[in-house]
Amino acid sequence: MSLAIRVIPCLDVDAGRVVKGVNFENLRDAGDPVELAGVYDSGGADELTFLDVTASSGDRETTYDMVRRTADQVFIPLTVGGGVRTPEDVDRLLRAGADKVGVNTAALARPALIEEIAERFGRQVLVLSADVRRVREDGGSTPSGFEVTTHGGRRGTGTDALQWCAEAARLGAGEILLNSMDADGTKAGFDLELIRAVRAEVEVPIIASGGAGAVEHFVPAVEAGADALLAATVFHFGEFTVGEVKDSLRAAGYPVR
Repeated sequence: MSLAIRVIPCLDVDAGRVVKGVNFENLRDAGDPVELAGVYDSGGADELTFLDVTASSGDRETTYDMVRRTADQVFIPLTVGGGVRTPEDVDRLLRAGADKVGVNTAALARPALIEEIAERFGRQVLVLSADVRRVREDGGSTPSGFEVTTHGGRRGTGTDALQWCAEAARLGAGEILLNSMDADGTKAGFDLELIRAVRAEVEVPIIASGGAGAVEHFVPAVEAGADALLAATVFHFGEFTVGEVKDSLRAAGYPVR
């Protein structure tokens, strides 16, 4: 029996409120994260992901408080990412009630961080968040044609995305949250080529993110190799529900919870 496909709403949080924009700009308020988490919990979401979009601003206490209040309310796993730089940050988030922690920029800067977190807390706690785009013509090249970016997809690193995902999995990342910056906000569907390319390189679960705009977009992402499917705007603003996505997966023959 294959594992059930997970459907995961993503809440981008800024100063304790859920926000949503296009390419991280023109953010608009989408509600209280604890309230939204409760709605998704009762609506059949398998997990929740919180991304602290202003984590670098330094005051993290708002995030810890939000995680504590959410963990008190819901019973599905919580992944929290944004501004995680040390194993101590992971420890504090887990103590606040997170089940998994996402790392991105700090792991790129110092890959040994992945090993340190995995050895101390177990690899099931560690989600590598990879913001990936196709290499731009003016930006050099990578072997695969995909590169990892930082700063919400605006800054290229020149690091080959496929090689980075494989290296992170080898170092101890338990899952890869694969964000397609090309598809993000387009609502034109997940980046199937990217999912297939990373699937060929890693055995750990892949969470596909970026581009969901219709219920019909989710099954092709699973066919391409995704183990879990993440979306934000379409769920927050009621375009369709987690339940409708699960119905479509079930109808296509995929196991869901």
